[in-house]
Amino acid sequence: MSSRPSSKKRAEKIELRVSHQPGFVLHSYPYKETSLIVDLFSRDYGRIALVAKGAKRPHSRLRSVLQTFQPLNVAWSGRAEVKTMTNAEWVGGMLPVEKSALLCGFYLNELLTKFLIRGEPAPSLFQDYVSTLNQLAHGASAAIALRQFEIALLQQAGLLGDLNFCTVSGAQVREQLRYIVNPEAGVQPAQIFESGPVVIGKTLRDMSAKDYSDPTTQSQSKQLMRYLLQYHLQGQTLKTRQILIDLQKL
Repeated sequence: MSSRPSSKKRAEKIELRVSHQPGFVLHSYPYKETSLIVDLFSRDYGRIALVAKGAKRPHSRLRSVLQTFQPLNVAWSGRAEVKTMTNAEWVGGMLPVEKSALLCGFYLNELLTKFLIRGEPAPSLFQDYVSTLNQLAHGASAAIALRQFEIALLQQAGLLGDLNFCTVSGAQVREQLRYIVNPEAGVQPAQIFESGPVVIGKTLRDMSAKDYSDPTTQSQSKQLMRYLLQYHLQGQTLKTRQILIDLQKL
C-alpha cells in the first residue's frame, strides 16, 4: 500500500507568495547579524512574522522603511511559519503619530500582539487600527479612540459579544437598568453576577454606538474595559497600558 502525504502536509509544502499587501510594523527585533524579525499587521493576512534579510545594514533601504505607524505595501514568500520579506515600500497618506500620541500607538500595537493570533485575517480590525492612528494623529481624544479600539479588538478575538443585548433574557438592554459584563457570558443583569463593575444600560448602548459624549459613559466604559482586559490577559501585563493609566490618558 503506497503512502500519500496528508492534505495538511501537502498544503504546508506550497510556497505562499504575497505582493502589494497593506500593512504596519507592530514590532521588530534583531535576527542574526544583519537581519530583523518583523511582526507585521497586514490587511488580509492578519499578524504575520517576516524575516527582513539585511535590514540592519547601514545602507539597507528597508532600514528606514520598517518603522512603526508607517503605512506600507509589503511582499513576502515562503513555506515556513516565518516567511521571507521580499519588498516593503512606504505609501504615505497618513499624518505621523507624534508626541504623546506615540505612546497610545504603542499601546495599540501591544494589544494586537497579545490578543490577535498570528495568521488570523482581520480586515475590519485593520481598518479600525488605521482609523485609530488617524484619530490620534489629528488630536482626537486618546481615551475615546483607544476605548473604541479595545472593544473592536475583543470582539474580533471572540471575547466580547454584542453589548446591546442581555444574554440572560435575549432582550435589548434598557437604558436605566444596571448590568454587568461577565467576561465569559456577556451582558447580564447586575444582581446575577456581582463581580466586576456595574454599568447602566445607556453606557452599553453608547459604547456599541461609539458615542462617548456622556461623561457617565466615559467613566463607566473606562472601568469596564480595564476589568475585561485584565481578566482576559490572565496576569500578563501591558507596559504601555500602565503608563497611560498613570498619565490619566486611559
